[in-house]
Amino acid sequence: MTDRGTMSLVAFMQAGNVTVYSGSWRHPATEHGFLDARYYQKLGRTLEEGCLDMMFFDDRLAMPGIHGGSVADAVRHGARPVKLDLSVVLGLIAGVTDRIGLGATYSTTYYSPFHVARTFATLDHLTGGRAAWNVVTSVNDAEAQNFGVDTILGHNERYDRADEFLEATCGLWDTWDDDALVLDRTSGEFADPAKVRELDHHGKWFDVRGPLTVPRSPQGRPVLLQAGSSGRGRDFAARWAELIFTGDPGIDVARSHYRDQKERIGELGRNPSSVRILPMAYTVVGETRAHADEREQQFLNEFVDPAASLTLLSELMNHDFSGLPLDTEITDEFVESVSGIRGLVENLRRHIGGTVTLADLAGHRATLLQGPRFVGTGVEVADQMEEWFTSGACDGFVIAATHTPGAYEDLTRMVVPELQRRELFRRQYEGTTLRDHLGLNRPEVGETP
Repeated sequence: MTDRGTMSLVAFMQAGNVTVYSGSWRHPATEHGFLDARYYQKLGRTLEEGCLDMMFFDDRLAMPGIHGGSVADAVRHGARPVKLDLSVVLGLIAGVTDRIGLGATYSTTYYSPFHVARTFATLDHLTGGRAAWNVVTSVNDAEAQNFGVDTILGHNERYDRADEFLEATCGLWDTWDDDALVLDRTSGEFADPAKVRELDHHGKWFDVRGPLTVPRSPQGRPVLLQAGSSGRGRDFAARWAELIFTGDPGIDVARSHYRDQKERIGELGRNPSSVRILPMAYTVVGETRAHADEREQQFLNEFVDPAASLTLLSELMNHDFSGLPLDTEITDEFVESVSGIRGLVENLRRHIGGTVTLADLAGHRATLLQGPRFVGTGVEVADQMEEWFTSGACDGFVIAATHTPGAYEDLTRMVVPELQRRELFRRQYEGTTLRDHLGLNRPEVGETP
């Protein structure tokens, strides 16, 4: 358990036609408002009413088009073909909320440090200190080809580039001192030039002069999220992340991952209790257990087409699976031959406990079932969440939705009040910034994560 004694709850969002559950657009209770500003604003207000720490948005920079060498199946089956610009979406939500944190995914592979630093410093200012950056290394050739590159970098090279990207970006956020702005109308001094510096970063991947064109923001720098699950990914998270997003399939695996990640953080001289580790989980809530079980079976069996599953798996693993039968075994040799995310396969093997087939892998990708699934009444779901939280498996949860906005309305109406009754979750926001919600210190200029 963390020092604060209460769990963190974060909503895992998509600015598109589906949640992370690729069949959600077919769910009878889903609102098809993904092209309407009011849809995202409604979600923001709902989650803020539930006092959630943050809502953050996943992103991809290409339509899934590796499966069969075409985007046809992604378009036909609604396999995440729509991805809106997150800076605009978060701006719309910021205008109707006051406290909930707002996070977005930006890639270290195709964006530049200056662009990312300016975007998130601006968001942090205009939200009063509620910004977070979900740091990712892009994973497939389709994204590369949208940015004029034929193929992606190798796994370790992507993380090497990401390390330098973070060094440059954090450096840009620190090019202004907190008290650099003077705003003296009488003397005419706008800011103290001794407190605004060029960065002059020169590395293997980037040359960045600076300074940033945005003064130091309310949080000092936005909160950093990361979700690497491979060994290299865990090392990267140990160095940089303040919130780590995991996909552990069961409580025992989660406890082991939690211990391993906290140890890696400590070995780098950071305080392990200052980093929150949150597995992704579905909450399937019903007025009765029978109602919840019925909802779970509907979620598992009715809405995901096998072609959509393979389309999303091909995108994630950067490999065209269209020519393989669904009973193909995923071997070690096969994992090494593809350049996608290795951690998914490792987690799934631990979850299944034996042979993993292509059908297993595709189904889990389309439904993201590698994390826990809490099913039952509000009390029963709270029981399951409490067991994970109090037994050293996590510091809270990233909540995925089977459908929107209903899944989050169920969470805030039936589960959150029960967690509050048990004093496991806040009854109201006690601070104004995302760092306040997460119990994170505001970094000083020059202080590394």
